[in-house]
Amino acid sequence: MSDITDGSHSPGRQRRKVRRKRTEEEIARYRRRRATVRIYCGAAVCIALGSTAWLGYEALQAKSSLEQARDFAVRSKDALLSGDSETAILAAEDANRYAQRARDATHSPPWRIAATVPWLGSPLSATAQMSEVVTGLTSEVLRPVVDAGAAVSPDRLFLDGARIDFTALGAAAPILASTSEAMTNLDVQARSVDGTYVGAVDRARIQLQEQTAELRGLLENTAIAARIAPAMLGVEGPRSYFLGFQTNVEARGSGGLLGGFAIVRAEDGRVRVDDVASNRELRRDYAPIDLGPDFTRLYGQSRPTQDFRNSNVSSHFPYSARIWQSIWQQESGELVDGVIATDPVALSYVLEVVGAVTMPDGEKITAENVVELTGSTAYARFGDDQKARKEYLETVAGKVVRKLTGDIARPRALLQALGRAAGEGRLAVWSSHGAEQDVLAATALGHTVPDDPAPYAGVVVNNLGGNKLDYYLEREIYYTAGTCDGKTRTSTVTVRLTNALPAGEYTTYVAGMFDNPIGAPVGTNLTDLSLLATHGARLNRVTVDGRPTFAFTGSELGHPVFGVQVPVLQGATSEVVYELTEPAVAGEARVPVQPLVDDPAVTVSVPDCG
Repeated sequence: MSDITDGSHSPGRQRRKVRRKRTEEEIARYRRRRATVRIYCGAAVCIALGSTAWLGYEALQAKSSLEQARDFAVRSKDALLSGDSETAILAAEDANRYAQRARDATHSPPWRIAATVPWLGSPLSATAQMSEVVTGLTSEVLRPVVDAGAAVSPDRLFLDGARIDFTALGAAAPILASTSEAMTNLDVQARSVDGTYVGAVDRARIQLQEQTAELRGLLENTAIAARIAPAMLGVEGPRSYFLGFQTNVEARGSGGLLGGFAIVRAEDGRVRVDDVASNRELRRDYAPIDLGPDFTRLYGQSRPTQDFRNSNVSSHFPYSARIWQSIWQQESGELVDGVIATDPVALSYVLEVVGAVTMPDGEKITAENVVELTGSTAYARFGDDQKARKEYLETVAGKVVRKLTGDIARPRALLQALGRAAGEGRLAVWSSHGAEQDVLAATALGHTVPDDPAPYAGVVVNNLGGNKLDYYLEREIYYTAGTCDGKTRTSTVTVRLTNALPAGEYTTYVAGMFDNPIGAPVGTNLTDLSLLATHGARLNRVTVDGRPTFAFTGSELGHPVFGVQVPVLQGATSEVVYELTEPAVAGEARVPVQPLVDDPAVTVSVPDCG
């Protein structure tokens, strides 16, 4: 019986023992798995912490190296421009060394992995992109361009303060061409760097874009000069140019009325000025020249190729230049090699560099007063004595230009001033030599209307009253367009014109009208306002101060042209709105600014449909 009643050998007890054993084994296995997980987690944490530490170290290295590379690159450029080739070479080498360090830091495995994380990785991605640009800048541009030496240093390029060293410029031409092309590509690359939420990185991005754009412009201009300046400045034989002074107090398409002129002669890099004269020397009945059927249909009624007063109604400067060349040939028998245009605002930029000029009576003409003197004061001072006023303006222009063509004490500053004037359309150049003109037409100096399909809104003012009220004209221009969803989109160009003529007494010559078909009161600015629109654009309607208005239509270099006549009363603002349907095409929208006295506000909101 004892064997039967012993519980240790019962089936239930045995099952419980088995379950207990299994439970103990499972607990052991669980503990082993948990320990393994802990080990893996610990390893992962260590790896993450190590990667983070490595990434942080690389970020600090990249930041420091990029800043050093940027600083040395700027130092190299500045030394190069000032003619200090030794410093430029050393700084370029330092910039390249630090740029390579930055690139290495931003291409490490942790950096590349972290940069792919959406949004969070954007600062790392942007920094890597910037390191590529800076590396290219130092290796492909700065290091080779220092070999150009004097060719990019205005202070060394001018010999005896007056004549250009064309030997140095010509020798450097191949290097300048290749580095200019490389810099153009790097500028595009810099502008494509992604924005980011980290302020320091975004500021560095913007600063880099500004620096690459500046260096691109410098190298482009220098490369262009190396290609065409020797011939244009008479190295291959004497050259002559018609220099037109545009009076932008009476608006014309390329700037202002042709108020005076001079003949500029160049030989072996030296320049002199002959025959400074006012427009009193010009006639209104020259033999016409043919500038094509579109030009004739659009402008023919104002006789622009025959009457100097309307010779530059088009905003396409080559048209004005060819007319001026024809006028001078008919006046003198001389066929000039090219034409240059400038205005009082550009002369003010030059006077900032070369200093004031002194009139015969001791009056000082300075950068600060030349625009007001020539655009306002002279008209009040001489009243209806146009002969005396024109002689005064002729003297001012002659003194400034002759000082400009003399010995140049600050060549670099002068070239910067001329570059500013060209960028604003206040200095335009045309050459009768085809190869030179092809180069000029692609630059700001060409002052051309582009013959391409990209979005375009060229707003052009021509004075219809024959008065001088555009000195007081203020402009605002807004160009907006819809999305790129279809083949076409709606767009709007809004132009606000303000007549800011102060209260007071003015001569009829200043504030009256040569022809007053609408019976407007004295002080009214009667404007012919034209819009050169995008290729293929259609005008739906145009309004002036909210009222639908008839528009004159035409075409210029493929751009449809829509013109309205707008009277702007003294102290008032008129608003012109063009409502259009235009092709949804690729390209950045362009709104060129006609060079008048004011600095207009321009707002563009046009998506690029590329």
